[in-house]
Amino acid sequence: MSDITTLTTNSPEEWATLAERVARHVRNYLSGLEAVSRGEAGRHAVPVLLLEVSQVILAGAQLGASTDVILPDNWEPELGPDPDLDAVRQGLAQRLASVDEYVEVFEPYTDPDPTPYRLSDDLVDVASDLVHGLRHYEKGRPLEALWWWQYSYFNHWGNHAGAALRALHAVIAGARLNVTEEAPAIS
Repeated sequence: MSDITTLTTNSPEEWATLAERVARHVRNYLSGLEAVSRGEAGRHAVPVLLLEVSQVILAGAQLGASTDVILPDNWEPELGPDPDLDAVRQGLAQRLASVDEYVEVFEPYTDPDPTPYRLSDDLVDVASDLVHGLRHYEKGRPLEALWWWQYSYFNHWGNHAGAALRALHAVIAGARLNVTEEAPAIS
């Protein structure tokens, strides 16, 4: 229950604790994504990605349940260009070729039409938003990091992470539940 206090108050210490927690999730997600894109997960790529996405969604849920992060001067300091993650995207597309493309309902209330997605794109879109906030965090600006992570969670990466989670879950559930029954042994 100690996390509940972080969700309802916003002292500098509580923001710093939340930023540290989210940064840890972000680093784990990025490390996992890069490892899978290099082929280090082997045939376990989808289960590893399911775990990584689930963990980063937990961080997003903590941000979503927190009060709004407001920057003192209402502006985000310039960071320069974010790193190019295209090699990660390409590696993921290669490793996930058989399950990369899927269909998702982007906005079930205002746009219920199915939209084609790619897991590799979703996973890297999430990473791109997370890296941006992590760069603020690593420059000693935890409030800016939290603001960016929270804003982009609601505006962009939360949707892509949720869609990717559903797609990854569907792949694993399908593999586990669609097992053909073995013929009984005749003795």
